[in-house]
Amino acid sequence: MKPGTRSCLASLVIVLALVHSLAAQLGEGCGDHCKINSNLAVVINVPLNPMATVATPGWGGVGGVGYNFNKSNAFVGEFMWNRTYPAGDSLQPLRTALQLSDLNAYGDFFVLTGNYRYELRGAFFGAYLIGGGGLYVRYTHLSQSVTVVGGTTACTSPWLWWGFNCTGGFVTASQTLASSTSSVLGGNAGGGFTFRVSDAPYRIYTEARYHYAPTAHINSQFVTVMLGVRF
Repeated sequence: MKPGTRSCLASLVIVLALVHSLAAQLGEGCGDHCKINSNLAVVINVPLNPMATVATPGWGGVGGVGYNFNKSNAFVGEFMWNRTYPAGDSLQPLRTALQLSDLNAYGDFFVLTGNYRYELRGAFFGAYLIGGGGLYVRYTHLSQSVTVVGGTTACTSPWLWWGFNCTGGFVTASQTLASSTSSVLGGNAGGGFTFRVSDAPYRIYTEARYHYAPTAHINSQFVTVMLGVRF
């Protein structure tokens, strides 16, 4: 496993452990009437166009903690991390133009959101809608520094996705990049289902949510599919 992946996973595990500990302390013994809610889940990230042309489906995790106003209405704050890789041969234009056959790359999403959730919940089964917004950080990383010498390389989506600027339809000359970051405000909306599997308030949940963030050069649009536990 690459060092960057290990660091991200370690950070995510720490955050999720803190969320679990906080929720357990604040919600102990409250059953279905807890005022504090929390969630932990694994996440699959499914890119939509135009992002899908340059990035693969990703993987990661999410953790959240929030406040239940009543049984149906709640606020949920969440932190999500997802990793993607170059789709198909989308990295080939960079490899060919720069004669770097061993060039590799990955992209990370760090997402911090505040969300409203409306839920209809029975003793065993529940369904809910959720939506909100917050900070979306897209970080892309190339395995080695890339320098654009001339100004005759056609500007295509892969160049833009990995952080290069373009001028007049060509990649701008005299750029050297190994990584780039775009931080913007974005939004999300979706829904899911919950299933009682243990004593209240523990439930398994599965969820699909659409995310949009106007990140630099290429908008980030993807659907997250989650499977986790709420308590």
